[in-house]
Amino acid sequence: MKFLSHIRSRSRLNNGPEAQLYGQYTAAFQASHRGGVHKPNLKLPARVLGEILAYICPHTQDEEYTTSEQSMIEDGCMLCDMRDLAQCALTSRQWAEATQNLLYHSVRIDAVHYCEREVDLAAKRKRRSFFERNGDPKDAPQQRLQLFLRTVRANEYLANLVEYLKMPYMTRETCKTDLARTVSVLPNLRYLDLPEGFYSDDPSSNPLRQELQTRCPDIRKMRYLAGSEGSFSMLAHMRQWQNLEILELANLTVDPSTLLFVLASFPALHEVKLASIGSLDDGVFVQNPSLPPFPPLDRLCLEKTPSITAFGLISYLSQPTVRELLTTLTLSQTGIAPASLHQILLAAPHLSTLTVNETVDRSFPLAPTPPLASRSLRTLRYQILSASNSINPPSETYYSYVSTSLLSSSLPALTSLYAYSSILPDLLLFPPSTPFAQLTNNRFSATSTYSTDFHLQPSPIKGSTPDLSGLVCPLSLYTKSAPELEWNLTFIDPPSSSNNRRGSATATRPVSLYTTGQLSPPWGGLATGGSGKWRDSTIVGNGFGGYLNVPSEEGAGKPGTGGGRRKSAEKGEGWMG
Repeated sequence: MKFLSHIRSRSRLNNGPEAQLYGQYTAAFQASHRGGVHKPNLKLPARVLGEILAYICPHTQDEEYTTSEQSMIEDGCMLCDMRDLAQCALTSRQWAEATQNLLYHSVRIDAVHYCEREVDLAAKRKRRSFFERNGDPKDAPQQRLQLFLRTVRANEYLANLVEYLKMPYMTRETCKTDLARTVSVLPNLRYLDLPEGFYSDDPSSNPLRQELQTRCPDIRKMRYLAGSEGSFSMLAHMRQWQNLEILELANLTVDPSTLLFVLASFPALHEVKLASIGSLDDGVFVQNPSLPPFPPLDRLCLEKTPSITAFGLISYLSQPTVRELLTTLTLSQTGIAPASLHQILLAAPHLSTLTVNETVDRSFPLAPTPPLASRSLRTLRYQILSASNSINPPSETYYSYVSTSLLSSSLPALTSLYAYSSILPDLLLFPPSTPFAQLTNNRFSATSTYSTDFHLQPSPIKGSTPDLSGLVCPLSLYTKSAPELEWNLTFIDPPSSSNNRRGSATATRPVSLYTTGQLSPPWGGLATGGSGKWRDSTIVGNGFGGYLNVPSEEGAGKPGTGGGRRKSAEKGEGWMG
């Protein structure tokens, strides 16, 4: 009887309403494969599909020549994003091709998951068997590198897609053999996180060096540290890495002529960093018929080179190709005095970023000095420190000179200024004017009758009477009193002649690391449907080492009024703590 009832149930399923629905689904499925159903995702161009899939795993678009630690995405889990993108390859053949192009373009091997998934995975790696519940955990990044090595050695097409390879510090230091085997099959590699011994000719890195020099001719960035003078000198004769773009040299003992020959062997070089090279002087920038010239660069960084003065750098900038190309200049502990920066800016008309790091033991010179003037400079890092701690540090006179240059409108394009000074925000504001003072050409016609502190007044430039017309555009001023502290942000608005308003500045406050996606609506965020009008900082110190929470203006009324208290009580998120 059970057998007969089973047969009757099967016949009922074959002829019942479920069978009819299944037949309709089968017909629709077959029609979709014949083109009867419109599927726009299958008709997308490969380029558009790749841009859409890139939002799933943003780090696949990382094309910066920086290490894995410097190029981390702080608000996401790179391993989870890569797993989600890999699952998209199982959708269709078209998606598989686009996904492979993304996954193997910029490869990143991370040590851990930056999410709650790492807790479960760490326990699974530590538990080897039922009896061995507390074994040594496996080295996850090393295993990921070995799996990647197996894939690229087995598939030449995927190996040719790899252009960037980044990994944690300990992985590249302990897995040099696996790294050398991986590099040997990546002919289009442009950037690779290398162990520190590679840059100083450590014998343990010789196999990796040979593979990189032989198999990877398209490397774009390289460093040479103390101990690598031999391999650096051979670059002038080997003619390798002709597409090299960035070169960093530090603590090398080389002859200036050897340096010029090596730099001339890289036709695509556009950024050079020279640090702690004692043999460098102004002669390296002066043209010599028997030596190749110092190449034109887009970015130049000079650190701890006291023999290089303003004369040599101005001689280098006197070349038309150099003057038109240089946009970023960094001077740190060099022989170029801060008082001669106006000559550098005059010789570099297209300079957009200037960084100056100096330690001074005397005040700004009393000789007549023109103001800093540039129509292209947008970011200025004027970081001057005093060699000794005193009541009136000499570094403040340098910031007084900078404030006078800004108020004279000689830097019209400047939007960001970084300084090691706590009084610079006050120096960039005019003193309080008399009531009903009139503005004439952005200047106050009435003279202030208020007495102010001498140290808070912008001192005029020596030997001249500058027109202190004020700032031209809004300025973001980042200040701190010591290098180890956090930056404090102050917005300074220029004076307005339309409504006779003098320049103003916001209260200096620490720069917040919170983004708009992490803040609730009363704080101006978008986490739960806010307006998105957030400020750069919502954290203000309370004077005792802690911080006060400052909500936006929407959720609070005037202080001391009942309406403001009722709104805060109703929303429940204002003035917490």
